[in-house]
Amino acid sequence: MVEASSVELLAEALCGISAVLFTFIATFSRSPRAEQAVQNVIFVCLLAAAAVLWWLPTLGGQLWGSSYLPRPLALFCVILAISARMNIKGENVSFGANPHSIGRSSEEE
Repeated sequence: MVEASSVELLAEALCGISAVLFTFIATFSRSPRAEQAVQNVIFVCLLAAAAVLWWLPTLGGQLWGSSYLPRPLALFCVILAISARMNIKGENVSFGANPHSIGRSSEEE
């Protein structure tokens, strides 16, 4: 039988790896192949984290002292996994001022 503490550690590790890769996705987006690979890794890690988080309460485990928290976080991981697969290809989603384009426009003038 698997111990709940090892499943807790696995859930935290999968979520941590996903968070770090999600943070640095802009660095990987310089290469389309690297970006696609990292998106796939994030997707798989988040789906695995969701499965592990859903499984955790059935083992009697807790996440950060709460036995209620893992299942809502599992659903949140699924939502993030879907958003990790979205590729906006450099589209300006926020429609805000880009500091790099401001610098270029002042140089051109």
